[in-house]
Amino acid sequence: MLNFRKIQMLPAREQVASILRSAILTDEIKKGHSLTLDSVSEMVGMSRTPVREAFHILAGEGLLELRQNRCAIVKGISIDAIKDHYEMRILLEVEAVRRACARMDEQVLSALKEVCAQGEEARKVNDTHAFNMANQAFHLVFWEAAQSEKLKSFLSLLWNGLSMNHRARAQDYANASQHEHEEILNNIIAKNYESACDLMGKHITRSMNSTLMNYDAQEG
Repeated sequence: MLNFRKIQMLPAREQVASILRSAILTDEIKKGHSLTLDSVSEMVGMSRTPVREAFHILAGEGLLELRQNRCAIVKGISIDAIKDHYEMRILLEVEAVRRACARMDEQVLSALKEVCAQGEEARKVNDTHAFNMANQAFHLVFWEAAQSEKLKSFLSLLWNGLSMNHRARAQDYANASQHEHEEILNNIIAKNYESACDLMGKHITRSMNSTLMNYDAQEG
């Protein structure tokens, strides 16, 4: 396992919500499926408390319907809901990068370089879990550097990690994502801040298009 001791991660409830949100958006967990606190707790290796909190987060987004017997039912999701989710992420992520760039210093730049290097190490050894952590950490550096708790909170609630269509291999997706992270970082190093913002928008747009491919395949 790669060392992420210096990298701040999302709270447990938001990590669980991210895992479930990504699985629902990509149709890995299908409409009508029943999720229990115990089954999800075992799946993610966390206690029932963050799982229960994650259920409430996703119920608020309209992705789950809560039941009284400690379970939740996956609700259907529309193409408009997918687009709305990602369009909000694009707006907020680009704004986070813009604010971070306005306050860019050696500490933030060093953190970006570190998580980018960890992502590359994970990609090389095909460690999907470690890459997912590095991917999350890369974005979180910008959220923290933007110095807005409200913006960070909104982005945390929208986070769904890597959105991969069923026809893409995890390694192929990691390759593309890592390349895009490095492009963003290189533009920040060169102080091409507007280009970095534009690349972040394109980075998330690719995730949206990948998720929409799942939806189209499901509908077809």
